[in-house]
Amino acid sequence: MAPLRHPLLRLWLVGTLGIVLAIAAGAFWWEKQLPERLKQAAAANDLEACLRYSEQLAALQWLGQATPPEQAACRRRQAQRLWERGDTASALTLQRQLVQSDRESPEQRQDDRDTLAIWQRQLRERALELFRDGDLEAAIALLSPMDGQPSGRGGTLSDTLRENWNRNRLDYEHSQDLIQAARWWEALDSLNRLDHPWWQSHAADQQSTVLKAIERLRETQEHHQHGSSDPDVIGGALLDGEVQRLLQAGLEPWEAFQRACANLGGSIEEDGPESFCQRR
Repeated sequence: MAPLRHPLLRLWLVGTLGIVLAIAAGAFWWEKQLPERLKQAAAANDLEACLRYSEQLAALQWLGQATPPEQAACRRRQAQRLWERGDTASALTLQRQLVQSDRESPEQRQDDRDTLAIWQRQLRERALELFRDGDLEAAIALLSPMDGQPSGRGGTLSDTLRENWNRNRLDYEHSQDLIQAARWWEALDSLNRLDHPWWQSHAADQQSTVLKAIERLRETQEHHQHGSSDPDVIGGALLDGEVQRLLQAGLEPWEAFQRACANLGGSIEEDGPESFCQRR
């Protein structure tokens, strides 16, 4: 059986070499066909076929074939079409390929860079509009195609928007806690720190509630500020505390003042335009 091994080995080597040569010949033949097919696709404005042939050519460039100009032209037209359709991520990917290519003239490369910069600026502007309208996640998603790109600044803007949103949310939530505790001045300060249009609008009712509560406090103080040093006048922290308790229970300022005075054993006395709580 030993003499048969050499003929079989030679047969296997010849067969393997033949297959490799056939594959290489087929690739070489197809590589020669691609430029013409690429030109035909470009002439017919068949951008999908044009890009497909372009990618195949790029994969076969080790064979020495120069990149035809139709490749960049098809990428450029397809990028524009994708942008107009709203597929911003794919459009930016193709446009970056054009910018990174070193086979175009300096003028064309500058035009491609300008187009990329315009698209990125439009994305940022649209993202800011969505952010101002309160749609943070949509704004972040719109900026995502620029994340990680050295000239896109998408990631940096996304981080800034998220930080601003979270800061406003925390201030709003803190103001809710202060309102529940009837700490009106602190609540107003927290609400005044809101600098996002959506959160400012969202907090409009709370702002109104706080301002009305502060106004009631001022009115109450005016009612009993007269004669507060008179020993027969009920005032100060004692009356203030009772008035505050009744205000929180829902009474109107003047009714709360009258009820508080009565609860503390006094009666309302009028002195011109002012009123105060006199011990009976």
